[in-house]
Amino acid sequence: MNIEDKVRNEKERKKRAKKVRRIIITIILLALVCVAIYLYNFYMKNNRLPWQEVKVDRSQMVRTTVVREETYTTSIDISGYVEAYESQTVQMRATGAVTGILAKEGEYVQKGQLLATVDDTDQQYDVANIQMQIQAAKLGGTASKKDIELLEMKLKSAEKKLDNTKAYANFDGIVISVSIEEGSYYEAGSTVMKIIDNSRLKATVEIDEIDIQIVEVGMPVKITSDSSPGISIEGYVSYIPMIGRYSNQGIGVMDVEIVIDNPPQSLKPGFSFEGTIDIESEQAMLIVSQSAVTTTRGRNTVTRQKADGSTETLDVQVKYLGEGLYQIIGGDVKKGDTLIINSSSSAGFGNMTSVMPGMNSGPRF
Repeated sequence: MNIEDKVRNEKERKKRAKKVRRIIITIILLALVCVAIYLYNFYMKNNRLPWQEVKVDRSQMVRTTVVREETYTTSIDISGYVEAYESQTVQMRATGAVTGILAKEGEYVQKGQLLATVDDTDQQYDVANIQMQIQAAKLGGTASKKDIELLEMKLKSAEKKLDNTKAYANFDGIVISVSIEEGSYYEAGSTVMKIIDNSRLKATVEIDEIDIQIVEVGMPVKITSDSSPGISIEGYVSYIPMIGRYSNQGIGVMDVEIVIDNPPQSLKPGFSFEGTIDIESEQAMLIVSQSAVTTTRGRNTVTRQKADGSTETLDVQVKYLGEGLYQIIGGDVKKGDTLIINSSSSAGFGNMTSVMPGMNSGPRF
């Protein structure tokens, strides 16, 4: 290749390089123009550039939740130990030698039946002596009415002491232990025997502060016991106390009493059981987030959002169900109503939707 060809080729190379640079510059200019147009349109639409922080006026936020209806059946698990429906620790109220043991272990006794006696010679003497004094006072005619009244009061006291030498059964039941022997000396207040009524059984079970709100006296109870395999034993809630207590786990509980009217022979006082308190029928309830309810001086209110965007405040009666939820038990609130969340509340945000004015958003739970 001669010098002339080399010069010509060099000129062609430079010409091509210059053309490529012009194309690249044109592309960059077009890209800058597109970016400028995009930023201009974004700014005009949003009144800010893409990298600028969005400033939200939280005072203008409207948080809402929807009232939902739930239908459910429920049961509450219970466990514990059964005990006799009634028990009596029989004690004599007088001191003396035991003169009679009128019931033995395993024997059935009836209410009012005489169970044991101690020597009552002194007490009988006192009664007879006072009776003679009253008779003499009345026949002699020298005692005043007040003197006779005092003697009659003294007689009642002596008769009471005589009655204290005897012990009686307070109810129909069975003697489970006898603690004295005939002829032994007895100190007043010591235990003579114990009787129980095992024709019915009862138990005390812990119900926590959430479940107790749906428990009522008379609700049916079903239990099972290892002592009675394959048998479903029926009972009912007989007593709910007025106050609760804290359990060892640090939660509020109530000691609820259940009764079993017809226990099987194999279920004895002291045996363990497991079971349920059954809510008899399906229940429908209106559920709403706790954060939608405002409580002021014992008055509960909610703010309902109307279809046109306006709001109204309504009085409601509620029951706390736990986990940030209320049951609506009274008031003009219906399934599907949209309620406003309290701006100061942080509870129940898992059950709400935040909506900016002018934006469309459906409620959710």
